[in-house]
Amino acid sequence: MKITTVIKNAQIVKPLEKKIIAGEIGINGEKIVMVAKRIPKEHITAKTQILDAQGYLVFPGVVDAHTHTGIYAPLVQDALSESKAAATGGVTTMLNYFRTGQYYLNEGGSYSDFYPKVLKLSEGKYFVDYGYHLAPIQAKHIDEMEMLLKQYGMCSFKIFMFYGGYGLHGSTSQNSQRDFLMLDESDSYDIAHFEMIMRKAAELTKRYPKLADSISVSLHCELADILRAYTTMVQKENKLTGLKAYSAARPPHSEGLAIWIASYLANETNCPNINLLHLTSKKAVEAALTMEKVFPHVNFGKEVTIAHLLLDYDCEAACHAKVNPPIRSRQDVEYLWKQLLLGSIDWVVSDHACCAMEEKTAHGDHKDGANIWKSKSGFGGTEYLLSGLFSEGTKRGLSPNRVAALVSYNPAKRYGLTSKGDIAVGKDADLVFFNPKESFVVRGHASPSSAGYTPLEGIKLKGKVKTTMLRGKVIFNNDEVVGEPCGAYQFRPQKK
Repeated sequence: MKITTVIKNAQIVKPLEKKIIAGEIGINGEKIVMVAKRIPKEHITAKTQILDAQGYLVFPGVVDAHTHTGIYAPLVQDALSESKAAATGGVTTMLNYFRTGQYYLNEGGSYSDFYPKVLKLSEGKYFVDYGYHLAPIQAKHIDEMEMLLKQYGMCSFKIFMFYGGYGLHGSTSQNSQRDFLMLDESDSYDIAHFEMIMRKAAELTKRYPKLADSISVSLHCELADILRAYTTMVQKENKLTGLKAYSAARPPHSEGLAIWIASYLANETNCPNINLLHLTSKKAVEAALTMEKVFPHVNFGKEVTIAHLLLDYDCEAACHAKVNPPIRSRQDVEYLWKQLLLGSIDWVVSDHACCAMEEKTAHGDHKDGANIWKSKSGFGGTEYLLSGLFSEGTKRGLSPNRVAALVSYNPAKRYGLTSKGDIAVGKDADLVFFNPKESFVVRGHASPSSAGYTPLEGIKLKGKVKTTMLRGKVIFNNDEVVGEPCGAYQFRPQKK
């Protein structure tokens, strides 16, 4: 057996095991070919590269399954800076949500024209492997879902449930929102449209049974009618400011009600796999758990973000932490942790969306929270996903193996990344050397991200990424990203 690289002195964290395994990892080119207590000497030659993990934990590369590269900055620029930030945090694969309409490429039209442009702009610009989830915005996009699946390995589709009648950053008119989505005159972005997306996904799972497990529909669960009504009330009463006001304007029961609707549609359409994205509150998680019991034949994927696990609406970040759905109360944060520890949450992501400082604070001092309504939504965080979950999770009894499952194995399995997510023979040699004893204070200026800030500023995390390997190649080491962008587009589901 040819082995080109050996990782020695490793504390191997396998997501499906209960204990950490002391051993060595043998790599041939881009793939793992052996995991053993000792790699036999007969497999090691003078040309074999030996890397010493120095007794650190070795995690499988992180699969950040929810990012937004190119939303506020040109895709080429964002891919370079934000994937570099991802590599510093042990992320080796980014799955980006993308769509037609304003932001991103600021183009409408068919995906047969649009998506090749996305892929051309992406090529050679990512430091980590990458893929995309696409949102069928126009009716004609639904007819293109099969083409996207077969031609581009694009098997995960998104619905923004509030987009039909409410803006990305706050309340807006119906006509403005239609312009935002660049809809044709005959298009309506509404519940009926969502139903047709699910029907098409269900049709595809029947037509391509070998791909069925990887075909899914993901939903941002908030309802425009509730958001519009509560925003009006909160602004009129003028009793709340900052993140607390924004949470009240987009209340948790809007998430819960949207989850009920989405779940019923999945049942009605026989759509087998739906993902409930970035659950933020007790009401949202309770709704998801209830729907699982009502519709046990639907495979629910339940996601939370690291920001919603680390921040509450009383934090000092104020407008820097404006995001959809909002940062919630400390009680909601604790409930998310409770359910995560019980095994009710399936994966954790960053929802990384690099939003420049001036987009957050151009309308006044962010610290007083007075301009929360004008600040843009979203922020980065992919570089803190692994350390954040490990630091806070291990305090609460979360094992390193469970951390690996939540940020690597589970999202990889759900989204058809069959060569990712584990340290096992045949998998890509995506590895993270992680010092569980080293602490650091989060500083936005220290990240390669172009944002220059983070709502996690000043938080102390225990557990630091020391080295990141992508398909057998070191891409981050000694606090520096090394080499040129070598990330590859991931056609999904990957061939086993």
